[in-house]
Amino acid sequence: MATRVTGAEEMIPSRAKLCEMFRRMLRVRAFEESASKLIAEAKLPGVLHNCIGQEATVVGACMALRDDDYMTGNHRSHGHPIAKGVSLAPLMAELFGKSTGVCRGKGGSMHLAAFAAGSLGESGIVGSLMPVAVGAGLSARLRDTDQVCLCFFGDGAANCGPFHESLNLAAIWKLPVVFLCENNGYALYTPQAQSTSVAHIAQRASAYGIPGAILDGQDVLAVYSGVMAAVLRAREGGGPSLVESKTYRYCEHYEAGGPANPPIYRSEHEIAAWRARDPIRLFAAHLQSSAAIGEREIEAITSEVLAEVDEAVAFAEQSAAPNPSALFEDVFT
Repeated sequence: MATRVTGAEEMIPSRAKLCEMFRRMLRVRAFEESASKLIAEAKLPGVLHNCIGQEATVVGACMALRDDDYMTGNHRSHGHPIAKGVSLAPLMAELFGKSTGVCRGKGGSMHLAAFAAGSLGESGIVGSLMPVAVGAGLSARLRDTDQVCLCFFGDGAANCGPFHESLNLAAIWKLPVVFLCENNGYALYTPQAQSTSVAHIAQRASAYGIPGAILDGQDVLAVYSGVMAAVLRAREGGGPSLVESKTYRYCEHYEAGGPANPPIYRSEHEIAAWRARDPIRLFAAHLQSSAAIGEREIEAITSEVLAEVDEAVAFAEQSAAPNPSALFEDVFT
């Protein structure tokens, strides 16, 4: 049975780290809100999967990593590189498909990568980056480093073949991979209870002989503590862990240009209950009540982040589109 982790039980972050956690959570929220507005105005190509509501999970997990650690994402992954420390301007430019983007405009919203920050990529193919995370863990082992790979995936991916294959192989070889399920309760429009035989994804850890933990995904400190424990275990040669963070997306599964008529698959009461536990408001209240950060500092950080996002949008809008000749670059043949 998985161990339920309810709070920060070890590795208490410094004041500077608390400030950076808050800043990165705000960056993720403001970036996503801006992207949502832009796609509604048909200024971004394709569709958008934003993670508004999941900021504590994204930031708490990434803040438990070192700069040289690896990370893999999924289709809902703008927040992951932001939480890992990637600058907003090239990320926004990538959403616009501009040449100044992190992938020179070739990745777009669902296929971002930022190798310099350890972000190995994201994909619209559910579960497809889990084997990549295992490969990163194997690479660290073969190179005899103590790097760790954090693998983000959703509750829907936990029912795909790569989930079993990746956890099984990582467990056999005791690879330094932390498998983090961002369980927002829905695989597109399907509730977890209708597609999964267990109440908690982390219960499946026992099948692979590895630790499993269930975290409050709206509490950034709980996520930080739980993931940090798994990261330290992996770094010390203890092998992989399966961590499940219970969180929620406030938006629809995806957004596209123009007006939307979302299907009815969750109640207003359910959404309101989760909004009452907004991770940013919860963390801001904690910071003030613990006297870690005052109200004025919170207001100052918020203003700085909003300005940073505006600058990122301006940078993206002013950037050039890729030259047609770039189509033949970055390819194998």
